[in-house]
Amino acid sequence: MALSDLLYPDNPKRRQELIHLHQELLDCMSTNFQATNELARVLNEHLGCTISHIRMRENSTVKENCDIIIKAMSEIQHQVQKIDSDMKEKLEPVLYQKLYDIKEPELEKIAIAQKVFSTVLGEATSTAGMVAIKLLSSSFLTLTVSKLVSLLAQIGASVLGGISITILGLGIEMILHAILGAVERNQLLTAVRSYEKHLAEFKAASEKYRRAIREVTSLVRQQVQ
Repeated sequence: MALSDLLYPDNPKRRQELIHLHQELLDCMSTNFQATNELARVLNEHLGCTISHIRMRENSTVKENCDIIIKAMSEIQHQVQKIDSDMKEKLEPVLYQKLYDIKEPELEKIAIAQKVFSTVLGEATSTAGMVAIKLLSSSFLTLTVSKLVSLLAQIGASVLGGISITILGLGIEMILHAILGAVERNQLLTAVRSYEKHLAEFKAASEKYRRAIREVTSLVRQQVQ
């Protein structure tokens, strides 16, 4: 038993909490990588985008992996903004306004968007119009992605950011050393509370992000069938 455990008997419990929270964070990050790749695939396949596939780097830190997701999400934001610009440039103002009018039938919006993409891409299916409308007319871009990017940046800048995502295989003492540099009760409590705060917000935002992507991809599958 470490000397710190003799001085602070609750440290072993806190250590286990820290390990569990770290694993939850990595699991959540992994599902976000998968969801981002799924959305990128849909954008590339149906809207002519060229967003790169991303993957977790096992030998990198939490911050470095957060930065990978942030870069991909920023590219998705850029592409959706470009889609909006194309719509605005090629449509009459009245038709463009219809895309954002909640009273307009969605099928009509999709037909308008499809015409634009037929011009931009040379050929486009109704699926292209549907994906474009789903991304433009929902809160997906302005709320879901922006919130998750902000949380990822916070996690990367926190005490969690410098931890390698493979630290779990190195044992409890190495985890604590990587996070704190020394095993002291107040530091350990601070680390656990930091994990709990960031993880709760991150999990909630991640679920909204994945739900928004599922809405898009499920509609695409229905169109293809």
